[in-house]
Amino acid sequence: MKIIHYINQFFAGIGGEDQADQAPFIKAELIGPAVALNAMVKANGGEVTHTIVCGDNFMGSKTDEAVETILGFLADKEFDLFVAGPAFQAGRYGFACGTICKAVHEKYGVPVLTSMHVENPGVEMFHKEMPIFIGGKSAAKMKGDVQLIADYINKDLTGQPHTGAVAEKFFPRGVRHQAWLADGKTAARRGVEMLIKKLNGEPYQTELVIPAKDLVPIAPAIKDLSKARIALCTTGGIVPVDNPDHIQSASATRWGRYDISGMDRLESGVFKTIHAGFDPAAANADPNVIVPLDAMRAYEKEGKFGSLHPYFYSTVGTGTTEAEARRMAKEIIPLLKQDKVDAIIMGST
Repeated sequence: MKIIHYINQFFAGIGGEDQADQAPFIKAELIGPAVALNAMVKANGGEVTHTIVCGDNFMGSKTDEAVETILGFLADKEFDLFVAGPAFQAGRYGFACGTICKAVHEKYGVPVLTSMHVENPGVEMFHKEMPIFIGGKSAAKMKGDVQLIADYINKDLTGQPHTGAVAEKFFPRGVRHQAWLADGKTAARRGVEMLIKKLNGEPYQTELVIPAKDLVPIAPAIKDLSKARIALCTTGGIVPVDNPDHIQSASATRWGRYDISGMDRLESGVFKTIHAGFDPAAANADPNVIVPLDAMRAYEKEGKFGSLHPYFYSTVGTGTTEAEARRMAKEIIPLLKQDKVDAIIMGST
């Protein structure tokens, strides 16, 4: 079995954010995690023949070009399997791994595999498209994450049957297959056994897992806008030019609170965006296109609403996990309540 492995610029040893715009290239050698994967499958006849490298920003901002280039690399290659990552919790890397795996499978029809942490947004985007193995949060879990992928590959190499998402530790894809259990128990017996365990307070596992949905109730309408206190928030990364809170350009874990009392607009050169997911030129030239302070001041003077909260709140949404977003919101909300804010306007990109 011939395998081609996709990784980003960081795990290729090229560099971090400063090299995230690296254009795709392919080498007939083992680089980074491809070395570990090859070592884990070669005894059973597996071989990683090539490594493809692409910067996360390049894949994110020039997706069509990146995909077309990489598919071109593969046109004259013989390969039976395409592997990407592991991507851990890195949102841009997860997007890149999922995007290229999906494209390769659609173009060449070969199986594709990758690995991500549960909070990587790539899981939600791509888990129905391919097996995504449940990975660690950081590269400290690299060996274990690669081993899960290798175990799956080794089953194919040795002719062993696959045993499903739970047993093989990848995110369920919603694909159901009929299977005959070795113990021969019927569905009726298994159902009764689960019921007895439930009645006795014992642990049990349903055979039909219903995904939990985190639904946010719709807030009631503001009764009198002319008396309302409104705040501005953004996931567009608008910050003072020195980014005093060191908010990350992607996969953010920090947020900032910035005083706008006495300001009628956000001035270019005083504020900028540090968001890595879009072209910053327009936002840097006029930060009000992301945080509309100028329009809100005009409406405030016209009496359209009561008053504007004296601060705006900012972070970056691209690649930021739901868990981090939820935590940041819980930290910001008490500050809004202190000032009796009635509503917020959430500006994005």
